[in-house]
Amino acid sequence: MPWLELFPEHLRAARWLLPTLACCLALGCGSKLHHVSGTVTFKGKPVPQGKIYFSPDGSKGNKGAAGFADIKDGAYDTKAKGGQGTIGGPVIVTIQGSDGSKALFVEYKTPVDLPKEGTTKDFDVPESAAKGLPKDPGPLP
Repeated sequence: MPWLELFPEHLRAARWLLPTLACCLALGCGSKLHHVSGTVTFKGKPVPQGKIYFSPDGSKGNKGAAGFADIKDGAYDTKAKGGQGTIGGPVIVTIQGSDGSKALFVEYKTPVDLPKEGTTKDFDVPESAAKGLPKDPGPLP
């Protein structure tokens, strides 16, 4: 690139710095994802099926990729097929659960501070989460 010859050698060597930095900021480079696994119960029983999400808590300065996993027979693992790890730190955990034909409770959210490493975290959805559920919510979409 002839135009680079106009700059001193140390600036020419840094020509990749700006695009690399821009890529890292856009893609979240440096935000290593960590896997989380555990169990989800409701009324003392495993949640038959559902979803769990780990969203960075922006109100506490945490940002990055959200993690997620399927819940099957009360267990979840972000490492499993269809899952994704989380960055850790302060997150808002959102849990959706059903018995296969209808929702067991309204979407339940709780704040959690996860370590920035692989971990196990169990959740017990309180019975009060079902209070906002219609008497006959109908079939799942």
